[in-house]
Amino acid sequence: MKFDVTSLGEILIDFINDGNDDDKSSRFLKKAGGAPINFLATASAFGLKTAFIGKAGKDIFGKYLLNVLEENKINADNLIFDEEHNTTLAFVEIDENGDRSFSFYRKYGADTYLEESDVDENLIKNSKVFHFGSLSFTSEKSSKATLYALKIAKENGCVVTYDPNYREALWKSEDEAIKTMKENLQYADIVKFSNEEVQMITSKRDKNENLKEISEKYNIKIVLITDAENGVNYFCNGHYGYLDSLRIEPVDTTGAGDIFFGTFVSEFIKGNEKVESVTDIEKYVRKAIEISGKSTLKKGAISSIPEIK
Repeated sequence: MKFDVTSLGEILIDFINDGNDDDKSSRFLKKAGGAPINFLATASAFGLKTAFIGKAGKDIFGKYLLNVLEENKINADNLIFDEEHNTTLAFVEIDENGDRSFSFYRKYGADTYLEESDVDENLIKNSKVFHFGSLSFTSEKSSKATLYALKIAKENGCVVTYDPNYREALWKSEDEAIKTMKENLQYADIVKFSNEEVQMITSKRDKNENLKEISEKYNIKIVLITDAENGVNYFCNGHYGYLDSLRIEPVDTTGAGDIFFGTFVSEFIKGNEKVESVTDIEKYVRKAIEISGKSTLKKGAISSIPEIK
C-alpha cells in the first residue's frame, strides 16, 4: 500500500487542566498526544493516507491511543505495545493566555524504547513524505531507530519533514538539545521551527537572517518560523515571505504547531509540486495559519482540528 505520510516518534497521553472541583482539586482531560500523531491526524483530516511507527505501553492508555489512531484513519499496524514499559504521560497546565507548561512522566516511557527492529522498512519506502521530530533523540534506543528510519527515507527519495519541537524537561541539558536539533537538520527538506527554537540554534535575532542561515548552511528547501500572534516567516527556494496570524483569543494552544505543520505538508502534497520548485508556498502557509489558528479555540490537539473545507 502507498502512503502519503508516515511519521515515527512519541505517542502519549496529554492530561490537560480543565479547572477545579468544588474542593479545589484539579480536573484533567485525557487527550491523545505526541507531535507525530497530531501531525498525522491533521493530514488524515485532509484525506491523505497516513501511517505511524511508534511504541506505547500495553495498558489502558495504549489501548486508548490505538483507538484514537484508528478513529482518525491513521494506519496503526506499526504501533507496538510494550509489556515492560508504560505509556508516556504529560500533564499540561494552561495560563490565561492559552500558553502551556508541561510535566512529563517519560523516564521509562514506552515510546523511548522503540528499536531499529521495530521499524518497517517497506512502509517508509512506500511513503511520499517521512516526518520526524527531535524528541525521538532523547533516548538511545529510539534515537537509533529514528536514524535507521531516516536512512531508509533518504535512500528511497522520500521528502523528509522535521519539527525540532523542543521540550526542555525531556533533555539532559539545553546544550544537548541544541546539538541534536542542529544535527538533525541535515536530513530535512522542509523544517518548521517556533521562534524560540530557531533562536536557540542560530547566531542572529532577525528572522529573515535566521531563515537564510539555516537554508544555506543545511541546504533545506523550505524553512518555516511560527511565532504565535506575530505570524509566520518563511523561506522557500530563495524567496522570503511573511503572513500575519489570525486575530483570535486562544483557549488552548496544545498541538497548534503540529496542526500548522500537518496542514502545510498536506497542502504541499495535494499541490503535487516538487520540493525543489514550490510555487504555491503562500497558499500553503495561509491555509496552515487558518487551520492551526482555529484549533486553538478548543482544548486538546487532535480533538481541536477543525473541519477541513
